Amino acid sequence: MEFRGTYVALVTPFTRDNKVDAAKIRELVEFQIKNGTSGLVPCGTTGESPTLSWDEHKLVVKTVVEAARGRVQVIAGAGSNNTREAVDAALFARRVGADAVLVVSPYYNKPTQEGLFRHFKTVAQEGKMPVVIYNIQSRTGVNIETSTMVRLKSVPNIVAVKEASGSMNQISDVICRCGDKLDVLSGDDSMTLPLLAAGGQGVISVIANLLPKEMERLCADFFKGNLKAATARHQRLFALFQGMFYETNPIPIREAMNMTGWEIGHARLPLTPLASRYRKMLAVELAKIGLKVKRRA
Repeated sequence: MEFRGTYVALVTPFTRDNKVDAAKIRELVEFQIKNGTSGLVPCGTTGESPTLSWDEHKLVVKTVVEAARGRVQVIAGAGSNNTREAVDAALFARRVGADAVLVVSPYYNKPTQEGLFRHFKTVAQEGKMPVVIYNIQSRTGVNIETSTMVRLKSVPNIVAVKEASGSMNQISDVICRCGDKLDVLSGDDSMTLPLLAAGGQGVISVIANLLPKEMERLCADFFKGNLKAATARHQRLFALFQGMFYETNPIPIREAMNMTGWEIGHARLPLTPLASRYRKMLAVELAKIGLKVKRRA
């Protein structure tokens, strides 16, 4: 199984009474497919997996798979700091027809490198699903060292890695040492072009929630050898890439989508709505790329 191009780290829309909005999920899936996204990644950090109940998690994954109808790949979030829970999430994703699972490094309990190896190996073996490893030390408190990734690349069912270490040296090292077995995807929109240039395969994107066609074209231009066009698109979107981290993700992307008319609700506590000073800044950046802000910032 190959992972290449733009995958969207799908937001989870909420109704006004703070329930999962399944109808809006289906609408978002259609929007993504219509605009060329390679795949959908529900129930990741951008989808607010930490505040979804297990029943809500299952509802989101099942709704996305059903709405996609096999037209694009679905990589279902299955991360946990409890290995057994991650296995159960992978088994559920398999039952409902997802193509793969995204498994983040266990957070808070900070396992050793040996613990990380055993965790991902267990999920891959017992979950019986292709696994995309997610390395993001800023969220989990632990980095998957490249030496550990080298061990993991030979584990059956481990097929790709979402790299959000923030270090191009580490990302390049992973590509050089593991790219023969693992598809390496960027976990940061702003690192997409550098990662592609280093030999990576694509991105699991936050901004693609709002601009799927732009991110798809950035990758497509690069793969076609049109580096000038890919670079121009990267530069055009760079300030907005940065804007997605004015405050903790997914606060800014939810605000941007609401500001442009998507009405997906606000983040759940302990996350809060975007501060007013950042809303104003975000409105400016959205306007610069031609998006109409439908409510005052």
